[in-house]
Amino acid sequence: MSWRQVAAGVLVMVACAGLPVAQAAQAQHKGTKAAAAGTKGGGKAAAGAADSATLLDINTATKEQLSTLSGIGDAYSDKIIAGRPYKTKADLVSRNIIPSATYDKIKGQIVARQAAGATTARASGAAKGTGKKSGAKH
Repeated sequence: MSWRQVAAGVLVMVACAGLPVAQAAQAQHKGTKAAAAGTKGGGKAAAGAADSATLLDINTATKEQLSTLSGIGDAYSDKIIAGRPYKTKADLVSRNIIPSATYDKIKGQIVARQAAGATTARASGAAKGTGKKSGAKH
């Protein structure tokens, strides 16, 4: 898989996650114009916009996408997928999903984005389920 295919896949995931593509394109265009003009802040903004657009979300990436990362093969891809959801990308190490040496290689290429409302819904559902179970045991 080429980097272009990976980048295209990431852009599709970002668009599906609710980030308006037009807004991202406009921000990138503005950053490019500022960088061409030689302003320091605009160049950094463009780099930041480009970086965030190309980061691989460990909460939604496919096994194939994860396998494109350095040091991540089928076994680690499976472990990453099985361990979802992640609050932060550092959870990969703190939860013993991958070794810290592997994490150090990929931490600049990944992100752990949160789905809007999904975490809250799961937490409240878990709390309700716990309450029912504890009530049934007594």
